[in-house]
Amino acid sequence: MITSKQRAKLRGIANSIETVVHIGKNGVTDEVVQSLRCALVARELVKCEILDNAPINSKEAAINVSEILDCDIVQVIGKKFVVYKKNIKKKDGIKI
Repeated sequence: MITSKQRAKLRGIANSIETVVHIGKNGVTDEVVQSLRCALVARELVKCEILDNAPINSKEAAINVSEILDCDIVQVIGKKFVVYKKNIKKKDGIKI
């Protein structure tokens, strides 16, 4: 669980990163979860986008992903959301 100050700092960092994962017409599938898992290990902070033909909205997708991957939701805005998970093995990770 991250604090509100940590969340604010992560939101600032998330403004400059690109969208890595796109969720389409099949919703949150095993492939989406796997690609998010890999992205979280590599980057710790991942921005995702919900496409127009997706069966769920961005808030539902963020909640599903955070429950499956045990990560924190940083923000949900429009069709995008940002999640964070600390990588303990990564020495040069995001300092919050």
